[in-house]
Amino acid sequence: MERAISSTNLTPAEAEVFWEAVKARDAAWDGKFYFGVATTGVYCRPSCKCRLPLRKNVRFFGSAEEAEEEGLRACLRCRPLDDEAGPAKEVERIREVCDYIRNHARDSLPLASLAERAGLSPFHFQRSFKKNVGLTPRQFVEACRLGSLKEQLRSRPSVTDAIYEAGFGSGSRVYERVDTRLGMTPVEYRAGGKDVSISYVSVDSPLGRMMIGATDRGLCFVQFASGDGPLLRMLRAEYPAAKLQPMQEPYPDEFAQWMNALTEHLNGQRPRLDLPLDLQATAFQMKVWQYLQSIPYGSVRSYAEVAAGLGRPKAARAVARACATNRVALVIPCHRVIRGTGELAGYRWGIELKRVLLDTERRAAAHA
Repeated sequence: MERAISSTNLTPAEAEVFWEAVKARDAAWDGKFYFGVATTGVYCRPSCKCRLPLRKNVRFFGSAEEAEEEGLRACLRCRPLDDEAGPAKEVERIREVCDYIRNHARDSLPLASLAERAGLSPFHFQRSFKKNVGLTPRQFVEACRLGSLKEQLRSRPSVTDAIYEAGFGSGSRVYERVDTRLGMTPVEYRAGGKDVSISYVSVDSPLGRMMIGATDRGLCFVQFASGDGPLLRMLRAEYPAAKLQPMQEPYPDEFAQWMNALTEHLNGQRPRLDLPLDLQATAFQMKVWQYLQSIPYGSVRSYAEVAAGLGRPKAARAVARACATNRVALVIPCHRVIRGTGELAGYRWGIELKRVLLDTERRAAAHA
């Protein structure tokens, strides 16, 4: 059948073919149509092993999306939303689409065309993409365009040229939708953070001097060093053209709360840090950092385990690089990632600090 299958355009003969496939539980038809059962309110694959329903209660659908639009829910036995080719094949399909998006981010990339490339319905593709990538297809497209925009802002003669060359349809979309992902506006980023105000303060901590830097959106810098001088140099290296200003006491309430939360965390009194962040990141870095924040307090994961958890089992080295670029210690807990051998591996602020953090977490978790 060459035309699109729909519950509204089936001929009696076609419906009979589908019914015979359901009765035979023919897996060859899986993914080509779905059947819904009015009395149970579920929809299934043709190969579902559930009890055969009465023909009068059955309807056929060309996609899971069409079935759900009719108020049906996915069968928990045959799981029609899972890719019939298996998880590994699904990951491979999504990975290929991700590569295509990276290489064609400047082009128009409607959901339907991306779904077709993956061989899935738009509804199934949207769910599968979010499950495997951690972002929606639209968010991933914009993240790729953002990466291109950052490069273009450095090389193009004008911001407008850079915006269009990166694939954004208008300047307003960049400022309205991508501003928070840049961590600053395109003009500010192009100027290396010029006119962006970052307030900072250094305090004593169980790990030595700790500097906290924040914009009006959230934390952008939490790092450790032996003294204030090295910390300030590190902050300037991260944001060379930003306006840096020391925070004066009394600190604003919100800033004081952030400082208190970090101090309590270091003392093992606050397992979870849920603080606002203002960071620049690629899509992959963002995905790694979000995964790190999901690692339970007092637990560790290997670089390979993180890569596998992201659906990128061969990306352990890339995971390590993303950990190394973390600019907000503790809030993004890169210290919870170690080598597969059990060794602590590297840590931006020193192995001994990493050991202290992990030991503190383990003791606190054991007494919780």
